[in-house]
Amino acid sequence: MNVQHDPQMYPYPSQRNVVYGRKGMVATSQPLAAQAGLDILKQGGNAIDAAIATAACLTVVEPTSNGIGSDCFALVWVDGKLHGLNGSGQAPNALSIDSVKAAGHEKELPTFGMTPVTVPGTPRAWAELSRKFGKLPLTEVLKPAIDYAEGGFPVSPTLAKYWNGAFTTFSKLFKGEEFKAWFETFTPEGRAPRAGEMWKSPGHAATLKKIAQTDAEDFYTGEIADQIDAYFKEYNGYLRKEDLEAYQPEWVEPISVSYRGYDVWEIPPNGQGLIALEALKILEGYEFTEKDSVDTLHKQIEAMKLAFIDGMKYITDPKDMKVTPDALLSESYAKERRMLIGEEALTPEPGTPPRGGTVYLAAADGEGNMVSFIQSNYMGFGSGIVVPGTGIAMQNRGHNFSLDETHDNCLKPGKKTYHTIIPGFLTKGDEAVGPFGVMGGFMQPQGHVQVVMNTVDFHLNPQAALDSPRWMWSEGKTVHVEGSLPSHLAQALKRKGHDIQVALEGGPFGRGQIIWRDPKTGVLAGGTEHRTDGEVAAW
Repeated sequence: MNVQHDPQMYPYPSQRNVVYGRKGMVATSQPLAAQAGLDILKQGGNAIDAAIATAACLTVVEPTSNGIGSDCFALVWVDGKLHGLNGSGQAPNALSIDSVKAAGHEKELPTFGMTPVTVPGTPRAWAELSRKFGKLPLTEVLKPAIDYAEGGFPVSPTLAKYWNGAFTTFSKLFKGEEFKAWFETFTPEGRAPRAGEMWKSPGHAATLKKIAQTDAEDFYTGEIADQIDAYFKEYNGYLRKEDLEAYQPEWVEPISVSYRGYDVWEIPPNGQGLIALEALKILEGYEFTEKDSVDTLHKQIEAMKLAFIDGMKYITDPKDMKVTPDALLSESYAKERRMLIGEEALTPEPGTPPRGGTVYLAAADGEGNMVSFIQSNYMGFGSGIVVPGTGIAMQNRGHNFSLDETHDNCLKPGKKTYHTIIPGFLTKGDEAVGPFGVMGGFMQPQGHVQVVMNTVDFHLNPQAALDSPRWMWSEGKTVHVEGSLPSHLAQALKRKGHDIQVALEGGPFGRGQIIWRDPKTGVLAGGTEHRTDGEVAAW
């Protein structure tokens, strides 16, 4: 993998330089978490230990995106093989279409509150990763996160911005007593902490200690499970201790497509990584010689639309999927979808294939182990439900379920919903190139496609691949683009019928990290983008 910057291929300067290391590397969206993972490597841990330490730390130092009540997914490269772990939880047994409609929600599950909370998968997923591949005990691996929760940390700038935005929104929306613990935990001064101010969460520290000491069992079968059960009963929520006890993370076979000599890997459904793979399968039928051209952008957007609309129709709990990933990724179906792409923007419709608020981190060690890991509450802080005294902010993944009984992703007790978070991994032949990911809801598969093409088609180094201007399709013909995209390209896309919305500041374009490994020298090259407070910590 060529990681040198080629100014002819990429005329726009990167915001940061590529970081190199040999003995280990951790890249994520918060510097303190990245350093925590690196410290674990220096203490004798491997990439898996470093990933768990970083993920746990992120629940403390970036609570605007994830928490102990999150779900997660991981791709783990160990001894020349890629392993997948699905750490998403199922709907509570008491949660059904009938019960939701009886509570007054006719069209969709609510975004916030007790109702959209499904079983959090993260704590047991940490324990399972540690059991199968880790070198150090969880008590040591979770110690950096416990120390930050107990002693506090200075809030970083991007974190402060999102924290204040959440506080402003939640102050208007959250009036019930069930939300009181969120404000007590995250805004103890009656406001969001400002950049540079110290924040700590003793309850969070106590919970992490119990998870570390019991390999997460206390969260699912012990005192923490009892606290969760009691709180949800008090406010007529659906989650119960029996649901927590029944949960186990699942080892799954990653899925992939071949793309111009590389293999691009994703977690299979219920994650949306399938969308990125379908889009790449469609795009492989074209030759792209120029990155910054209207033809390249147009075909990328059109392929993504077609793949996304398929994903939204078919992706759900794998036991309920009516088509297989192999069918959606078949050569014949890719050709069929590719034929729909013309010179003008289209309004996508699902095809008929043959039947058959997030944090991301990448970690690598000097032994060749590598981890692509993603963890999220969804929509920032998630449901707004915090179990009092525990620091546990609950996700709201159930919001993505459909209340239409004919929809593939319809709500059922014990079912897993369509999931937005996806880790990515790149290999070539029998060698690992490395982990990559772009967090940010429905931007994620779109970010994966853009990062892979920037790397493979246009030969950009990890930092340049991340810093490159992005676009995001949202619906119909609407495409959001960053203000850094050259205006002549935005205008040319408009002439092709795209409804181009330019985001002059911020925007929904995700935040990503990459680590590539040179198979000959073992040298690691990492990037983390300017859209976040991130850092690549190297050794």
